[in-house]
Amino acid sequence: MWTYHPELLATPVPRYTSYPTAADFGPLPEGAIERAIAGADGDVSLYLHIPFCEKICYYCGCNTGASGKVARVESYLAALHQEIATVASLLPPSARVRRIAFGGGSPNAISTAECMALVDALHAHFPLFAPQWSIELDPRSLTADWGPILHDVGITRASMGVQTFANHCQKAIGREQSLTMICRSVDLLRHAGVTSLNFDLMYGLPHQTEGDLEDSLEYTRKLGADRVAVFGYAHVPHLVPRQTMIPEHALPGPVARFLMASQAHQFLTANGYDAIGFDHFALPHDPMARATRDGSLRRNFQGFTDDPSEVLIGMGLSAISGFPGLLAQNDKHNGRYRTLSGEGRLSANHGIVRSPQDRLRGDVIEALLCRGEAELSLCLLAETRDRIAPFIAAGLANLDGNTLRIAPGGLPYARVVASLFDSYRQVTQRKFSSAI
Repeated sequence: MWTYHPELLATPVPRYTSYPTAADFGPLPEGAIERAIAGADGDVSLYLHIPFCEKICYYCGCNTGASGKVARVESYLAALHQEIATVASLLPPSARVRRIAFGGGSPNAISTAECMALVDALHAHFPLFAPQWSIELDPRSLTADWGPILHDVGITRASMGVQTFANHCQKAIGREQSLTMICRSVDLLRHAGVTSLNFDLMYGLPHQTEGDLEDSLEYTRKLGADRVAVFGYAHVPHLVPRQTMIPEHALPGPVARFLMASQAHQFLTANGYDAIGFDHFALPHDPMARATRDGSLRRNFQGFTDDPSEVLIGMGLSAISGFPGLLAQNDKHNGRYRTLSGEGRLSANHGIVRSPQDRLRGDVIEALLCRGEAELSLCLLAETRDRIAPFIAAGLANLDGNTLRIAPGGLPYARVVASLFDSYRQVTQRKFSSAI
């Protein structure tokens, strides 16, 4: 069992899918994203954002909207097609696209024909070198006609937003999906050739008990998910207005959340899953588990990943691109994004140019979250020694020379330990979600 130290979890911290985080983005120099794409070399990864869902869940903090308005979807996809052409025209001949991910929202909120048109556009415009394809899916709108499409595209990795199997929790978060629906989706994906299937689960949901979480974990195990991501529900209605639909009084408190996180870790590691970072799990055969074992696990805007590429180009509304020296986010406003893209211009004018100090600190944060240890420079060690001390005193971390290691019992504190090296957190008061 993990030990609960409330004083060490009191400060909400970012999830650190980048450093600096999106909370620290600001206006970019003109032409920054174009220069970064033109300077990309070697293996490149692409992410396409589909900001639509057939039904909007109350908890969701993603930039997404209902897909019911056909004209809105069509105009967005037209802009995305133009952005694909524009980005591809900037890439140098030395770039090779090795990974392509569709996310959202729910990519299966658009039609199969619209999805295939995007795939065809990627083949037509980009230098694809036997890429790995992945997709996020909503089982509520995963119809049988998606099976042949996923197979023909060659998608081998898929992630389903399951969240919980408890009916009363599903109702409270606006995401009702039966066990039969989930089982049917798993069968469809396996027959389509998906070999790495992820389930997203959540704890800290309204009215959720440890028994509810146990049931969800047991169903996940029986259905054979290769990967499991177990996220704590982030209740931030000041940032996500739709979350006001969730009754705050029904949410588990911090102690209950901590126990649920511990419960998930114990259950999954006792049932054959390897722990990946602080909130992911994978069966030993999965590429994510192999990356953890050989020390090549990474963290980017898609979370923990076995993707070795230093360049991730995001396309679509609000999508974020990552380069060694630049983080850039597309416009979040649908109208502005469509207008700029339609003119053959890129909308990523918000982000941050990463300084050498940013990259140094980002490497430390990534190493702590992915490998549980990091080598600290003398300057960083001197700066943070006093802040690290309480975690060492509590047995959650240890310092051997200039090597900081997170102890096994310190895993739920990993994000907080990582935040000790975040210079931006020392000067901003922005609120984040709970650290556990």
